[in-house]
Amino acid sequence: MSAGGGTKAIIAALGANAGIAAAKFVGFLVTGSSSMLAESVHSLADTTNQGLLLLGQKTSKRAADKEHPFGYGRDRYFYSFIVALMLFTLGSAFAIYEGIHKIGHPEPLDAPIVAVIILLVAVGLEGYSFYTAVGESKKIKGDATWWGFIRQAKEPELPVVLLEDAGALIGLVLALLGVGLSVITGNPVWDGVGTLGIGLLLGVIAIILIVEMKSLLIGEGANEGVLATIVDELAAGKVERVIHIRTQYLGPDELLVAAKLAMVPGLDTAELAMAIDDAEARVRAKVPVAKLIYLEPDLDRSLAK
Repeated sequence: MSAGGGTKAIIAALGANAGIAAAKFVGFLVTGSSSMLAESVHSLADTTNQGLLLLGQKTSKRAADKEHPFGYGRDRYFYSFIVALMLFTLGSAFAIYEGIHKIGHPEPLDAPIVAVIILLVAVGLEGYSFYTAVGESKKIKGDATWWGFIRQAKEPELPVVLLEDAGALIGLVLALLGVGLSVITGNPVWDGVGTLGIGLLLGVIAIILIVEMKSLLIGEGANEGVLATIVDELAAGKVERVIHIRTQYLGPDELLVAAKLAMVPGLDTAELAMAIDDAEARVRAKVPVAKLIYLEPDLDRSLAK
């Protein structure tokens, strides 16, 4: 569900951003608005970003080989990290530069009504993309808050699209305010102020994504709820307790589990092998994403102390 939902949200965002980028750039050529130019670059960057997210989904499905025995699942994290960097450089840094330049050297707007119409159309398209991302995210969000979902999600695409679309909608409002205040007051400095606001907003979103994607790329373990379920399923049957356990996501759909188990004393080799197989089966039944499980049987030496 998560992979399919992520793809649907990405495609919706890709189509919306491609159309919006073209319309905004035409608006910039007609009006000369720096807010429109900043939004054009923002939407162009977002369009490229969706393509990178789709590329990451495709390359992550490559089969494991000798050089990468655990597969390529983290490709999705890598490309999501690149997306965050592009949002910071192509989106935030450019808009901040353009905003500061326009504040220092304001220029009057031509045909501002054209900019307003294009921005309102863009709000509708971005709203559709955001609605799609929210709907797909709800399928896997559970009881978590939206902030908790962004912080804890192991599927990188949906948090990226959610934050991108939210930032785009707020950025469009800032662009409308910049253009509108420039027309109302007759002072084009407001257009530069709106552009600067867009740049700062994109910078905050990009930094959040960079931090989260970096954490996933380095390697995150199972959250407390999933870890507790794994431990409970391991510590059953002929397993007395879990001595220690380590988990790590090799990709959004693949969790590595390694644990040392204290076994019931007196088991022969066949019984020990069966107990380990049963423990693996219990974990996979409750946590299907735990596809790689390595269990080491041992004696509970803590009882001898």
